[in-house]
Amino acid sequence: MTLYLRILKYIQPYKYTLVMALVCTVFAAAGNLYIPWIIKDMVDQVLADKNEGMLNLIAFGIIAIFAARGLFFFGQNYLMSYVGQHVVIDIRGEVFKKLQRLPMSFYDKNKTGTIMSYVTNDVSALQAAMVENTIELVTEGFILLGSICAMVYLDWKLTLFTFCTFPIVLWFMRFFGKKIRRSGGEIQEATADITSVLQETISSARVIKSFVREGYEVSRFEKENMTNFNANMRNAKYMATLTPCIEFVAAIGVTLILWYGGHNVISGYITAGSLIAFLVYAVNISNPIKRLTRSMGNIQKALAAGQRVFDVLDLPEEIEELPNAQILPQVNGNVEFKAVTFGYNAESPILKNINFSINPGQVVALVGPSGAGKSTIASLLPRFYDVNQGEINIDGINVRDVTLDSLREQVGIVPQETMLFNGTVYDNILYGRLDATKEELEEAAKAANAHDFIIGLADGYMTMLGDRGVNLSGGQRQRIAIARAILKNPRILILDEATSALDTESERVVQDALDRLMVGRTSFVIAHRLSTIKQADRILVLENGSVVEDGTHDQLLAAEGLYANLYQIQYRSSETK
Repeated sequence: MTLYLRILKYIQPYKYTLVMALVCTVFAAAGNLYIPWIIKDMVDQVLADKNEGMLNLIAFGIIAIFAARGLFFFGQNYLMSYVGQHVVIDIRGEVFKKLQRLPMSFYDKNKTGTIMSYVTNDVSALQAAMVENTIELVTEGFILLGSICAMVYLDWKLTLFTFCTFPIVLWFMRFFGKKIRRSGGEIQEATADITSVLQETISSARVIKSFVREGYEVSRFEKENMTNFNANMRNAKYMATLTPCIEFVAAIGVTLILWYGGHNVISGYITAGSLIAFLVYAVNISNPIKRLTRSMGNIQKALAAGQRVFDVLDLPEEIEELPNAQILPQVNGNVEFKAVTFGYNAESPILKNINFSINPGQVVALVGPSGAGKSTIASLLPRFYDVNQGEINIDGINVRDVTLDSLREQVGIVPQETMLFNGTVYDNILYGRLDATKEELEEAAKAANAHDFIIGLADGYMTMLGDRGVNLSGGQRQRIAIARAILKNPRILILDEATSALDTESERVVQDALDRLMVGRTSFVIAHRLSTIKQADRILVLENGSVVEDGTHDQLLAAEGLYANLYQIQYRSSETK
């Protein structure tokens, strides 16, 4: 109930529309309550007393009531759907906004398909709780209440006699409700796993085909599909068991009414029409209880999805701004790491007591074996993660003391794996600075050595790119990413192995663009190809999370340490030739 009430809070902005929907629902349900009374009057006054005027009145009343009921039925469904759709849109929007604020650690720990399922499958499942089942809940609840009132009016003793079965019905609803909700959670998890496998196979189609693993992926998908099937069948089993249990208890109640009510008719305590009307109202209780049970089961299933959604909404935003966080002013680019220790798991630090200071405009290369902590340093600077100990300062200002937006606006990143959006070339470059003019955008493309190949595309800058830019070569994608970074015009630049996946010719063109990009900016270059960092102002050599060497290319070669060893491994044979 607490969870359901939390969902209902999203209805607050649409409360007046909801009130109108509920009014329509009540009047639509009232039509059902009038039918037993028509039967009573038909038996007691028309058939028994031969009252023709009552017969005409009943005939006219049936037509009028069902015409009005149709209008109210339309109103309840349309207005309730309007509210439900808005609530779902609002929740989905809030989940998406939350996902934008969650730290990178959340994305490291969760599969992409699972995250997608939160926004799609889980939020959509809430629609059932908010629309169809809520309509049924209100409608059948009103019919149930109205029927009980009518039964008390007709014969309160017989009504009390009927209620003997209610505790049993409530026990069944509570017992199976818990099982249905648990199985509903299993269904949502299984659906998320299917989405995850689907996302992985679609995004990795080239790898799957190159390794001839289509059959393996089909088997993997079928396994998750069968898990989903089993979860749904468990839920169906509980639902299928609950309904006949409720019906059997209801049948016992109807039998008691017939037995006790029949004696009352024989003794003259009530009329035959009243007993028939009472029986119809009793059935009107039985049917709403069954429908309410089904609706509650569906709502329990939807609430399992809702719980997953609210679990995401309740996640702490680990990278939080201080209440008095200031806007980082335009910086010169001095970067200082002071006794920085960090680990994705605090018990296993990746960086240990890192200390260095970079002057504005310097190009600093980070090199070392895989796992040494190079990319981790690059992730800490824009606060994708927060340090466990120590501090990072830009122009003497601790990055934790400024707003995230103002910090990241002044840090540009060109990653190894370029991510382009499924839009035009123009829109992908404009992503760097949304208020840039066309002239500024084209200048950025020229500086990135991208303008010439762009105008050679079918529609130039308006050429639509496929998913992740698959229509372009690796070098072309990287140059668009560089143009995007140039347009952003950051004071601090991070190049994370930006040329490692390119062929020699593409690397030359891209490196030329990168050299232009780095001019006048404090730049961190992560590279395995040491030839790309010979001209760096400083080279920091990392090993096991610590800076073990610091100097220029020539100084480090002369020191004959780790850097010299790495350099000799890569280039001794090529230079000999």
